[in-house]
Amino acid sequence: MNTTDTPVTVIGLGLMGQALAGAFLKAGHPTTVWNRTSSKADALVAAGARLAPTVGDALEAGSLTIICVTDYQVVRELFGASDVELDGTALVNLTSGDSAQARETARWAEQRGARYLDGAIMAVPPAIGTAEAVILHSGSEADFEAHKPTLDALGTVTYLGADHGLASLYDVAGLAMMWSVLNAWLQGTALLRTAGVDAATYAPFAQRIAAGVAEWLPGYARQIDSGSFPAEVSALETDARAMAHLIEESEAVGVNAELPKLIKAMADRSIAAGHGGEQYPVLIEEFGKPSRD
Repeated sequence: MNTTDTPVTVIGLGLMGQALAGAFLKAGHPTTVWNRTSSKADALVAAGARLAPTVGDALEAGSLTIICVTDYQVVRELFGASDVELDGTALVNLTSGDSAQARETARWAEQRGARYLDGAIMAVPPAIGTAEAVILHSGSEADFEAHKPTLDALGTVTYLGADHGLASLYDVAGLAMMWSVLNAWLQGTALLRTAGVDAATYAPFAQRIAAGVAEWLPGYARQIDSGSFPAEVSALETDARAMAHLIEESEAVGVNAELPKLIKAMADRSIAAGHGGEQYPVLIEEFGKPSRD
């Protein structure tokens, strides 16, 4: 069978679900859709999709079913109905949730006879169908490889491992990176605005700093994985003095200092534990602990 002949079903037609179904249609896949509010399928039907009257009918129409709904509770509600048969179906759940929900839903689906992959979309709807859309998958590698030619219509698909929770964990880890970079940029922007420097002027400099820091990650990762943190560039106690300077400067010009104070508090605890002479990645020990109330 030619991969573009593979019939697919998309359950859930929010902005992301519509983008997913549109990408399959554009790639030539016969596409069936279902949504509680059927009017959300109008544009897709006009483009060639088939609107299924029920979830069960939608499942029967596709060799592969993509799920993109509000949350995992909705997944259970829709696919747990007595008239929905999961035995032998192939499901790829791209609904947002946490790793525990992913693992629990995988067990639930597989107990009902489904072949289940969990996933996470690292992209905005307009990027779906392009290489910029990164789609993460976890679960059976054999199932992933079997459906990869079809899933490729959505963007850059990536397999992470057999643990169904990995896609969700990578998702939140990516969000941690995103928000941390943006928050650091906003802190710097707030500081520079006090001297009349606008955000557009600062942005290119900030980009160079972010790119430079990103180059450190592989080396820092080796330190974390080996559990050894020699101060090859700078010791944590030196970094902590720079953190104090950032806090002092922020407070002096009337800029919120909560974020740098939080980071310095973690560094101070690590130094108190005897790690002041080690390199910055030693803070992984603090990040690995439960948060303090």
